[in-house]
Amino acid sequence: MQRMGMIIGIDPQRCEEYKLLHANVWPSILDRLARSNIKNYSIFLREPENVLFGYWEYHGDDYEKDMADISRDPETQRWWRLCTPCQKPLVTRSDSEYWAKMEEIFHLD
Repeated sequence: MQRMGMIIGIDPQRCEEYKLLHANVWPSILDRLARSNIKNYSIFLREPENVLFGYWEYHGDDYEKDMADISRDPETQRWWRLCTPCQKPLVTRSDSEYWAKMEEIFHLD
C-alpha cells in the first residue's frame, strides 16, 4: 500500500459549489476509484487560504495503468468537467501534475 498526498488551490468563489459536489459524489466515480485500487480517499479544505489537500491509499501494483483507466473513464471525465473550474493548480507543480504531489515525511499507525 502506498499513501499519497496532493495539494491544489481552489477558487474562493466556488468553495460552496465544490463542497456540494463532494457531498454527493456519483456512485460511478466511487466505483471507478475502487476498481483502480484507491482506498481511504479524503479531501480537506483550508480556508481562508483556499487550499485543498487530498489523501488516498493506493493498493494496486500498476499505478500508471490504474490512473490511465481513471483518466479514460467517460464518467470521470464528466465529473472532472464540473470540478476542474473550481480548482486552481499551484504554479510550482511539475508539468506532469494537476494536483501537486507531496512527499510523505512522517507516518504513525
